[in-house]
Amino acid sequence: MSISVFDLFKIGVGPSSSHTVGPMRAAYEFLGELRERDLLARVSRLQVELYGSLSATGIGHGTDHAVIMGLMGERPDRIDPAFIAPAIETLRASGSLLLNGDRAVSFLWARDMQLHEQSLPHHPNALRLIAHGDNEELYRNTYYSVGGGFVIDEAQASSGELDSDTTDLPYEFDSAAELMALCRQHNLRISELMLENEKAWRGEAEIRAGLCEIWQAMQACVEKGLEAEGVLPGGLNVRRRARSLHQRLLGMEDDRSMIASTFSAMDWVNVFALAVNEENAAGGRMVTAPTNGAAGIIPAVLHYYMKFQPGASERDVVDFLLVAGAVGILCKKNASISGAEVGCQGEVGSACAMAAAGLAEVMGGSVAQVENAAEIGLEHNLGLTCDPVGGLVQVPCIERNAIASVKAINAAQMALRGDGEHFISLDKVIRTMRDTGADMQAKYKETSRGGLAVNAIEC
Repeated sequence: MSISVFDLFKIGVGPSSSHTVGPMRAAYEFLGELRERDLLARVSRLQVELYGSLSATGIGHGTDHAVIMGLMGERPDRIDPAFIAPAIETLRASGSLLLNGDRAVSFLWARDMQLHEQSLPHHPNALRLIAHGDNEELYRNTYYSVGGGFVIDEAQASSGELDSDTTDLPYEFDSAAELMALCRQHNLRISELMLENEKAWRGEAEIRAGLCEIWQAMQACVEKGLEAEGVLPGGLNVRRRARSLHQRLLGMEDDRSMIASTFSAMDWVNVFALAVNEENAAGGRMVTAPTNGAAGIIPAVLHYYMKFQPGASERDVVDFLLVAGAVGILCKKNASISGAEVGCQGEVGSACAMAAAGLAEVMGGSVAQVENAAEIGLEHNLGLTCDPVGGLVQVPCIERNAIASVKAINAAQMALRGDGEHFISLDKVIRTMRDTGADMQAKYKETSRGGLAVNAIEC
């Protein structure tokens, strides 16, 4: 399959790419399938069934609300997050859903929003949508949210066709070894090779504009997170910290020695990551990078570079995101970016590797040094479990992004201090992530049935 950087970096809403963005996209696709079959006018009732991880942590991740929004004709890249809560409240009170946003059909929450503990065969994140007529079932389909907002349906899952995009790329690669060999053979940096591949879908001007739009969305998310205060929704009473930390940092700007200190630099990285993930936890507008649960790492590292590197420019932003995308593509192709499939090593670990590689690239690293940076970033997140307390993307997820952001910078720095030669390759670490995820018990893979999710509960 062919994967674009724009598949990995998608504008959407929080708190989860696999549990919010993906299910909303699936429901929107279901709506399109009803339209194609000329069934919309015949629908009198809709039914939603959530399975596996979507059932276990879906309520905390907003899966139920996201599916309803998709059926109402909303898309994650266009929806106003402020629209969701009042629309759900109206639906619950009225018992009717505005199909495609304009036609009321029956939807009784207790009857038609069903949670099933068991997992379906193809992936832990599964949902089934059923449209009923007056006295008959009109159409049903099952969808799998496979991480990062990617969605496949039952036919694709059964056939093993995980992605329908078969675009021919000038420099196709399925491993880091192939990627590096192509760069050396054609005397290209990784960012240059990725730019040529992206041209298979769109022109260079559109690519650069699109990646700058992604950056602008990341910046807007940080800015909003730095302005917000109070307690995050969901019942854990987790306080937002980004605003107060940011104000303290601003108060130190006159002290040049503090600005230049290591501790101050880490504080800035932390505050950028906290701002993004607090906004994500509140259901705000996000960019999957490559997922929502790990969405703060790449923006935090990129903000750090843009703030502290003299002469940093939008050209660097494009190169950074292209190289980060290359590493994300390798993780998705050869392991997973889904916490429900391989644990948080697939989300935070992949994002850490992506950010480390992007930073090494814009700091002038060689192809080997960039690969080394990604390897270090991922290797030291191996085995990371996904055990969100209360099924909410708050504890430990918010702090975990800040820690991984600093780790990504350190990984890039270590790689740049070397010559690119190292003992374990990125390909081997990605395979290890895949194997570790397969061995990991289900309770540690976004089900909130193990780890901190149970030990944090006071009996």
